[in-house]
Amino acid sequence: MAFAAAGAALLDRGALALTPAKPGTFRFAVITDTHIIDDFYRGPEGSPEDTETIFKANAHLLQTRETVNAITPAVEQVFHAGDFFHNYPSADYDFYFKNKTRIDIAYEMVQGFKAPVHIGFGNHDYDEHQTPGVSREMSNRLFETKLKTKPYYAVDYKGFRFLQLNNFLGETWDPKTPVKMRQMGSLGEEQLNWAEAQLAERKPTVILIHYPLWLQQPTEVKDYGLHPMLRKYSDNIQMVIAGHWHKWVDFSRTYGPRHIVSAATRYDPNAFMVFDADPKAGTIEWIDMARTQWSTHYSKPYKL
Repeated sequence: MAFAAAGAALLDRGALALTPAKPGTFRFAVITDTHIIDDFYRGPEGSPEDTETIFKANAHLLQTRETVNAITPAVEQVFHAGDFFHNYPSADYDFYFKNKTRIDIAYEMVQGFKAPVHIGFGNHDYDEHQTPGVSREMSNRLFETKLKTKPYYAVDYKGFRFLQLNNFLGETWDPKTPVKMRQMGSLGEEQLNWAEAQLAERKPTVILIHYPLWLQQPTEVKDYGLHPMLRKYSDNIQMVIAGHWHKWVDFSRTYGPRHIVSAATRYDPNAFMVFDADPKAGTIEWIDMARTQWSTHYSKPYKL
């Protein structure tokens, strides 16, 4: 991709970041695209590589968890940028309470992290292709009931604000919109208003959203939308982190704040990010950036 060269330059600088944590900082991690499956899963996927990796996804998350749990100083918060599990085996709401499904398995796995895990929504957490026919409302209900997770929310921790945004609530994902439109994300006016109110408090903020900003509808109500909002508050947004592409991409400051697309644990258990946050300075440092193999699925192992 065109961003590989920029990523390579950042890789060199990132090699200097593997230093002990500074006093007064705290550590957090980001994972994404875990794509957990269950015994009801029926393949194949769209390519041999995708089919192979979906059957490794569960084991990969356990490996990621083992590494993140062993990091010192300890990771205090973990954020997940969506595609927590992989599609739905049934359109029957009661099915998910009569059977142990991928939703339960994924939730049990993240309970094994020493730090709290804050889950975001991905396209596979909704019924993107309307097969088997799970409504957006049913997905939200299952997330809230089984995962104790709302469609979008904020986490305030030690002076920082983490926003879990949901790009599946706007018109591009409305039930009557053609399925092909779902390749673009949109938030909807209600969520945009909520996000702006959060950002207007000017706390140092990290944003997590599943689709890369390249795939987000720039504006949704006249000139009002995510892209201009990010530029407006770029001074207090430390980073925007997305998933979905399953590869590492650095958009630098194309959209105002720094924007990184993370690779997926589904493909590589080493594909996660670790940050040190400095509440006094209101800044974050991506301490393991040197592990990143830009424009690929992969990262070098984290050195414990």
